[in-house]
Amino acid sequence: MTSLPVLPNAVARRHFLDRHGLARRPSGTGHSADLRAVVDQLGFVQLDSINTVARAHHMILHARRQQYRQPALAPALYSNRGAFEHWTHDASLISMQFFPHWRHQMARDAVKLQNQWKNWRREGFEQKFDAVLRRISDHGPVCSAEVGADEARSSGGWWDWHPSKTALEYLWRTGELSVCHRQGFRKYYDLTERVIPPEQLNARPPLEETIDWACNSALDRLGFATSTEIADFWALATKAEAKAWCVQEQAAGRIVALEIKAADGSKRASFARPDLLDAPPAEPPGLIRILSPFDPALRDRNRAERLFGFHYRIEIFVPEAKRKYGYYVFPVMEGANIIGRIDMACDSKTATLHVRAFWSEPRVRMGKARLAKLNTALERSARLAEATQITFEKDWLR
Repeated sequence: MTSLPVLPNAVARRHFLDRHGLARRPSGTGHSADLRAVVDQLGFVQLDSINTVARAHHMILHARRQQYRQPALAPALYSNRGAFEHWTHDASLISMQFFPHWRHQMARDAVKLQNQWKNWRREGFEQKFDAVLRRISDHGPVCSAEVGADEARSSGGWWDWHPSKTALEYLWRTGELSVCHRQGFRKYYDLTERVIPPEQLNARPPLEETIDWACNSALDRLGFATSTEIADFWALATKAEAKAWCVQEQAAGRIVALEIKAADGSKRASFARPDLLDAPPAEPPGLIRILSPFDPALRDRNRAERLFGFHYRIEIFVPEAKRKYGYYVFPVMEGANIIGRIDMACDSKTATLHVRAFWSEPRVRMGKARLAKLNTALERSARLAEATQITFEKDWLR
């Protein structure tokens, strides 16, 4: 039996980071066309409501563009329609040019969500569709607080939506509505034909074209992947569709099978473009970056652990007494290595970034030079969060 070629771990890391925009210095204007180019390269940027320093999407963009500031997002990606909001593995900002390929997911969701939400949302949301659409058509964009005024608001938790809010979310997920802008983190919905540019709105690629695009573009952004990882990247192709695509592309010679060496020395069979084995990987700069837990390079926790030997699980749902690290701890990357994690939060009232703790990874020594780079990274995070001072609970971080 012929053995597969092996991509060494150090080389695999560098290829992976290059595809995720982390193998180059984080220079650039961080606004307008430059910011849209970052989203185009990544494909999507995950949105998340947690805001201990800055929300996930802001930190993801800032890790790749030091000059990025939060006010740049709205004009670049909402006002100028550089991106649209929808679902990948989670709610995300997605490059606008890819909108046509979400039509098939929207059609699937129309059936899937209506059945699911009948069981775990409040009843009656289907009866609100016409009223919600009429309200938006006649009076313009709305948020969930502006619909269903006569419907009871429950204190049952963030998932206990009143029927008109459920209708808004359902109509968004199925394509009747689109998110046109946000105020703070609150979504405003408008009719899709008012939000999506005509070129993307009117395109209707067949399912086969979407599957081919989804698999090709996922592999291009991952560098190497199993068929399951290809399917999971956009969550547009099913695992069976991605597996069939890999078989077809390998037979045609457009992808090859190889093994990726993990940080622990184990190997994992994957697929890649034929030229990956011979392509010299980019060498990431030696600066330190503080990453969002939802950074695209870390979203797949198992993949990150295999590549970097870094075990990370977010602990926001873990009772405080059982947390190993903290409520919302940020991974810390230096060059092509993850060197630790840091617990920090910004107090907006005092404009202070407060650093509670830092844990280095095994065999990582925090000498003076590395501490100086970490402090520089903290200063960059403080500027993103509009903090004017940094405080520490441990003197050795000063």
